[in-house]
Amino acid sequence: MGYTIDIDTGGTFTDGFVAGEGIAHAVKTPTTPHDLTECFLNCIKAGADAVALPVEKFLEQTDVIRFASTVGTNALIERSGAKIGLILSQDARALAPLAGGEGHGIIDPDMLVEITPDMPLDQVLGHAQDLIDAGAQCLVIALAGSEGDPSRERAVRETIKREYPRDFLGSIPVFLSSDITVRDGYGERINSAVISAYSHSRLARLLYKAEQELRGLRYRGPFLIGHNDGAVARVAKTRAISTYNSGPAAGLVGARAVADLYGETDVISADMGGTSFDIGLVSNGRLNVALRPEIEGYRTNVPMNEVQALGAGGGSIAGVRDGTLFVGPRSAGAMPGPACFGLGGSEPTVTDANLVLGRIDPDNFLGGARKLDADKARAAVERVLAGPLGLSVEEAALAVISEVDCEVGQAIGALRDQSVGGNPLLTVYGGAGPLHACRVAEAAGLKKIAITPYSAVFSAFSSSLMDVGHSYLRAVNAGREDPVLRDTVKAAVGDMQAAALRDMRGEGFDTASLLWQLDAFLRRADGTEGRIRVDVSDPTAEPAHAALHAAILAQMPDAVEMNAVGLFVSAPVPHFTFEERPETSSDASSAQTGLRDVVVAADGARGRVPVFDLERMEPGHVCVGPVLLESAKTTVWVAPGWTAAIDRFSNLILTEG
Repeated sequence: MGYTIDIDTGGTFTDGFVAGEGIAHAVKTPTTPHDLTECFLNCIKAGADAVALPVEKFLEQTDVIRFASTVGTNALIERSGAKIGLILSQDARALAPLAGGEGHGIIDPDMLVEITPDMPLDQVLGHAQDLIDAGAQCLVIALAGSEGDPSRERAVRETIKREYPRDFLGSIPVFLSSDITVRDGYGERINSAVISAYSHSRLARLLYKAEQELRGLRYRGPFLIGHNDGAVARVAKTRAISTYNSGPAAGLVGARAVADLYGETDVISADMGGTSFDIGLVSNGRLNVALRPEIEGYRTNVPMNEVQALGAGGGSIAGVRDGTLFVGPRSAGAMPGPACFGLGGSEPTVTDANLVLGRIDPDNFLGGARKLDADKARAAVERVLAGPLGLSVEEAALAVISEVDCEVGQAIGALRDQSVGGNPLLTVYGGAGPLHACRVAEAAGLKKIAITPYSAVFSAFSSSLMDVGHSYLRAVNAGREDPVLRDTVKAAVGDMQAAALRDMRGEGFDTASLLWQLDAFLRRADGTEGRIRVDVSDPTAEPAHAALHAAILAQMPDAVEMNAVGLFVSAPVPHFTFEERPETSSDASSAQTGLRDVVVAADGARGRVPVFDLERMEPGHVCVGPVLLESAKTTVWVAPGWTAAIDRFSNLILTEG
């Protein structure tokens, strides 16, 4: 087995995870917002350095590269995507995400046209030409009823493409809403298609450029893109909307894998990076899925792993408004970053507060790769927070940390209440997460935390556990007692399986290695929805449909209608596996590096706290808080009342009491 490389670009840092026979390395490089290809390649270089190989030799020995990107998300946040021309059905204008007025939409009001069902296609072409002449860089066609019958949308696209064939310089992409989703909800289908089209060209440029750079460096393996359904796929089989939040969504896959080590079926993932604090739930072994997720304020109907983003990252800016402290959601990002980075930032952030409290070593941040300016952090906290609030600098910094811990803890507590067992494991990660883990768990009512050695790059680590997969969906829209339901579902599944087999053969997989799952999207009498998923060996065989029916009766006996049926196919690719290590007979004192003055008391008083090198701690080592555990990628604050132990999987387990 050769190496696997997994990379996830975040708002502040780009994380990498390199695994091979008996080795695993976490690497971290600053994100380069002006060109994400640069930080992607820097991360590859850091991985090569970690295994002491030249980049070309490293890539020659690499089996697979998986990549999760924030380009789609950034395009929406920054409003920097393509200028879209939108063609809708008559009287649908109010459903479009239009800019102007009270909205913050992404479609210019003059870039939308409405057509009637019987409008001649040459007249529709005229409208499309008007949009192109007005500067449309792509066209989105979203017509009412297309979730069940996409023929009208396809006819419009064919008419446009005949006039603007691909070999003409004037040809532009044409997107159909029915290609993105066939679930009901016209407005949500419009949003889904528009969001995917908006970042399509920008994402395509990045991914094809990254792949071209890799080929130039002698990499010949597959280049796979992270999707928000927990799988990866080739660039050519990736839709832009499938990459939205794919890094945080991958964290749920990693959290479930960690929970599996301990026989836990319920786990909450908590990812604190530089920009946000992302949380998610795995309940009864199943990843929580949002059936109608909101993407930057737009409601869509493309299912994806459910991750809640809170504006509380290490770079979140703190301030005072009307005499009250607030933290986030605005972030200092990678540039200029927190005040302590010394890159021009002057506002205090969560990282600055942790530095003031003594929980971060200014000389050993990221293993010493970046020196922090404690004086600038202190000055920012004093000027912006302590002075206006009438507090000492230490009290103000504690207030910032308490605000974050309470906000996140309450949100995690709400997820705990949704879990089957009510007492899930908490998996904390991200570069800043372990600094807040104990107090967040207390606020959430949880008593056990797992932190892997790769917590600082956990989304990239989680990507290393992901296989190639594709989702397919067909509209059904039939009552549960409808006599045609069974035949409709059978025909739809057969059609989807044929498409899946074509795609998987095209990616070089033997059909005997494929794994299948059937989905039923259901609606209750009160309008609420649910999804049922079952593993099957042959999706078209009678036992598969019987298993799906039995699962529906067991899990949603009150369902009255099936909206859609889905099929998910996956095939394994090389990925990381946990290895067990024997416990050491030595105690943790061998890993202690010294003592540090750290604010421990609520009044801002400091105390001498032991500091340990986390990378030197071995299975069997135990220490009792308050202590600091430091590595080159993260710092763990073991709060008073908590115990930390390294277990046989090299994971750090924190328990209260």
